[in-house]
Amino acid sequence: MRHAETVTFGGSALDRAGEVRGDVDALAAAMADPDARTVLIWRGKPLINRARPAMLMRVRLDHPALAQADASPIFLGREDGAPRFAHDLSGWQPEDLDASQLGGFLDPSEQHHPAFASDEVFVELRRVMTWLSARDAEMAATAKAVFGWHTTHMFCAKCGAASDVSMGGWQRTCPACGAHHFPRTDPVVIMLITHGNSVLMGRSPGWPEGMYSLLAGFVEPGETLEAAVRREVFEEAGVRVGPVDYLSSQPWPFPASLMFGCRGQATSHDITIDPVEIEAAMWVSREEMMTIFAGEHPTILPARKGAIAHFLIENWLADTLD
Repeated sequence: MRHAETVTFGGSALDRAGEVRGDVDALAAAMADPDARTVLIWRGKPLINRARPAMLMRVRLDHPALAQADASPIFLGREDGAPRFAHDLSGWQPEDLDASQLGGFLDPSEQHHPAFASDEVFVELRRVMTWLSARDAEMAATAKAVFGWHTTHMFCAKCGAASDVSMGGWQRTCPACGAHHFPRTDPVVIMLITHGNSVLMGRSPGWPEGMYSLLAGFVEPGETLEAAVRREVFEEAGVRVGPVDYLSSQPWPFPASLMFGCRGQATSHDITIDPVEIEAAMWVSREEMMTIFAGEHPTILPARKGAIAHFLIENWLADTLD
């Protein structure tokens, strides 16, 4: 495995067992397997045991909490030969729910279902992604992304009729026109743009104070990754980019992106930001970035651990990009 594949949400080699998804009998047998387990998602938040080391919960399919789950689970695949599913428990309503905390940039709230132990709670994945093993992170991200897609794609994009879940949760089929729809993944480029000994950093409006990261943007139809890197950097910061290399990718289930980490060499230095796109941008030297990563910079915070931006910058500092 390349070092680049060790980024969060990647590299666990989960057997997704795609051949089972369309086999009704095989799916039924998987559901009946005594070794089958499921992960639970509540409004995009996975159920974990937060005792360190934190662990994604794998629940028996006869657990009483599943009586409140949606009837259409997702077949995630096999783990050590045993079937793994995901169930959506979003219909459950916590008695002490403070809805104002949900959906924030970094939701600190935890929800406890009475059928589970006190340290078994639903948490925001972005907050705990570095607590989990590679396998747990991949399974949680997959379940969160696919359930999120189902929530926003309940109707056929071709004729507008309500569609049905099929293929073990990996497809929606329209009973009216027969169209098939599949989970959406949006390609996004995120760029380590260097000029000499410095890297280009920016921040979006609404981010926590002091937070900067690498520039990023969606790939447009008919566009290569390299072209998207050059276009996005020029649009956001007014910087021209020459050679571009691909480095690493990261599934990013917030809500459903695939981040393509790229390295580009700037051919210009002056910055002119587009205030609609970003709030600020700056060149940060390697020496200053080391201070930032050490948590000793007076005004700038390091990129969030677990995000591919942190992974790329950390490896740039260590000269271990491959």
